[in-house]
Amino acid sequence: MTDGPAETVEHVSGSGIPVRGNDIDTDQIIPARFMKVVTFDGLGQFSFFDQRFDGDDNEKEHPMNEDRFRDASVMVVNANFGCGSSREHAPQALVRWGIDAIIGESFAEIFAGNCLALGVPTVTADAETVTAIQDWVDDNPDGDIDVDVANETVTYGDTTVDVTVDDAQRKALVEGVWDTTALMKANAGEVEKTAASLPYVDDAA
Repeated sequence: MTDGPAETVEHVSGSGIPVRGNDIDTDQIIPARFMKVVTFDGLGQFSFFDQRFDGDDNEKEHPMNEDRFRDASVMVVNANFGCGSSREHAPQALVRWGIDAIIGESFAEIFAGNCLALGVPTVTADAETVTAIQDWVDDNPDGDIDVDVANETVTYGDTTVDVTVDDAQRKALVEGVWDTTALMKANAGEVEKTAASLPYVDDAA
């Protein structure tokens, strides 16, 4: 924790969950019918709902239905994860399921931005590296993965690999300035002072 408005996110550690497949879009992550909510609370239970349950609510094969991954906090995905609609409900649902970081081959830009707004790093690596991590997680569901955001590495078991964290994302997470709402609140005095100096801002506002 820093003296600033948001937590710094230099490391994320926890067990993993592999979600395999390219082009997994936000409608798969959180189907639209579950977005009719006033707050994001409770969205976690609907993560990947249509991939996890059939029309009669019977469980289908999916990592999120497996007991061994119930406490996972690091999701390992493939290419173009979070594509499609720009709904912020997708990362909100994953966070409420328990995900604190996502490792993948690539992410849709808006999805990655929505993750950053929640303090969730989206780190990238090549396909071979990602597959190796997914396979390791399958074999070691209780094993910890350490995502080092500051130094751009991921450690699992006895293996440490280089990953990529977008420069702006890394700076925001490591310096604790990823929560823009908290930043504005923490600097309310400066905001008011600037507003007061602007000729087009009405005093009554």
